[in-house]
Amino acid sequence: MSNVPDLEISGLSLWRVPLTSHETYYMAAGKACATVDSMVLRIDTKQGVSGWGEVCPIPHYLPAYANGVAPVLEELAPVLIGRSPVGAEAAMAACHQHLIGHVYAKSAIDIALWDLTGKACGLPVYTLLGGLQTAQLPLYHSITCIAPEDMVRIAKDAIAAGMTQIQVKLGADNDWQADVARLRLVREAAGPGPIVYGDWNCGATRMDATRVGRAVADLDIMLEQPCQTLEECAAVRAATGLPMKLDENAHDISSLLKAYELGCMDAVALKLSKFGGISELRKARDICLYAGARMCIEDTWGSDIATAAALHVAAATPRQNIMNVCDLSGYVAPRLDPDAPARHGGTIAPPAGPGLGVSPDPDTLGDPVLAVAA
Repeated sequence: MSNVPDLEISGLSLWRVPLTSHETYYMAAGKACATVDSMVLRIDTKQGVSGWGEVCPIPHYLPAYANGVAPVLEELAPVLIGRSPVGAEAAMAACHQHLIGHVYAKSAIDIALWDLTGKACGLPVYTLLGGLQTAQLPLYHSITCIAPEDMVRIAKDAIAAGMTQIQVKLGADNDWQADVARLRLVREAAGPGPIVYGDWNCGATRMDATRVGRAVADLDIMLEQPCQTLEECAAVRAATGLPMKLDENAHDISSLLKAYELGCMDAVALKLSKFGGISELRKARDICLYAGARMCIEDTWGSDIATAAALHVAAATPRQNIMNVCDLSGYVAPRLDPDAPARHGGTIAPPAGPGLGVSPDPDTLGDPVLAVAA
């Protein structure tokens, strides 16, 4: 590390960028995602090197909201300005000591610090996380909860484009029989081989999820986060015999350990903003490696920065433990960095440049909503 330059944080800037989905995502319990504000962070140093972070809380998903990011940054700016960004975990420890909680806002800081550390070392973040293990990462395609026949059309298009994993949103119309039709028809359209799983985003009752699961138990189907609690999800898994993927309930190390004990964590979504950035997501990844759970490594929503950060963590993870990743930036407009990685068939590769390997377009960002300098 003797050749790593000494850097000193000199300021933080924050932008709000509305991201519009390629189509409105309808989910159970009245949830929907169309246009959502993403908060883009740049941490600057006196030496002219900058690091980028991003967090994009979607409505009704987490105890998080876009307008909560700026106050956290204002509170933590005095902790960060003047210190070295190299070694993200040391800087984040100081942030955690000063301000408890608010992990979604801290995730943008942590990502930017890893970007700076990688740039200082001249290495991609995945190298700092242990090295490249999975160069081509498998993707899934998420289908909004609409009429079953329309979901089949989307699934066929995705399969034709090279996708091999399909997430079927369920429960938007509160009709369990329609959910059965969605799963059956999409499973038939996908053919043998591709992974197909139905996602309620916590919006199903235990009884309805069980009825759906039993009605498709003869198929190669996985269920995702049907209910609001781990205990309910475990009960649905036991009643249906179908593998279970967790999402909303997987938000810290304790929840992962509990899910493992309950036997309902066949797969799990690890999302940057839920855990607090790359530093904490790496710990969660290691717990899942021990537990034998396959992982979807991604974020709640976002564009190229959040996508790149998740891809670096996934790329440093053994291939057999990666279920999939998500090219979040491929679902939204505008792209923050038009040159950032995009899907190629059913896979995507992490950026190879130093740090995260992404450089947002200033014209896309516009004017900052917050700027703090030494």
